[in-house]
Amino acid sequence: MGTKYEDNGRALGDNYCFACGLDNPYGLKLDFRIEGDRFVTETTLVREYQSYTGVAHGGIVSTLLDEAMGGYLVALGEKAVTGRLSVRYRRPTPIGEQLRIEGKIDSRRGRFVKMRANVALADGTVTAEGTAEMAVVE
Repeated sequence: MGTKYEDNGRALGDNYCFACGLDNPYGLKLDFRIEGDRFVTETTLVREYQSYTGVAHGGIVSTLLDEAMGGYLVALGEKAVTGRLSVRYRRPTPIGEQLRIEGKIDSRRGRFVKMRANVALADGTVTAEGTAEMAVVE
C-alpha cells in the first residue's frame, strides 16, 4: 500500500516531518506549493536554527534544499529518498530575514531523478544551491 498525500504534497500520517510537519514543535513547518515546474516556499528562520550570531546553521540550510527536492516528488505522488545530496554555500544564510526556497526536476532515468534547488534572499541573492539524486521507492 502506497503513501497517501494531501493536496499540498504533505504526506498523510503523523505530520511530524522535521521540515514540513505541522505537529513537530522543533520543525521548520515549511509550506511548499507548485509554481509551474518548481516547488516553492518562503520562510524566515528563527534563532533556534542559528549557527553563529545571525546566521543559519549549514545543516538547516541543507535541510531546506533537501526538502525542496524530495518534497517535490512527494507532492507529485511519488515516495522517494535522497541518494546523494551536494550543497554549495555561496554566502551566509541569515536568521530573521525572509527566504525563498525553490526546487525543480532536472532529469529522470528510470526510478532515479536528478534535481536542483536554491535558497535566496528576498532580493533574489542566492545563499545556497543544492543538487540531488533521488530514488523513487514506490
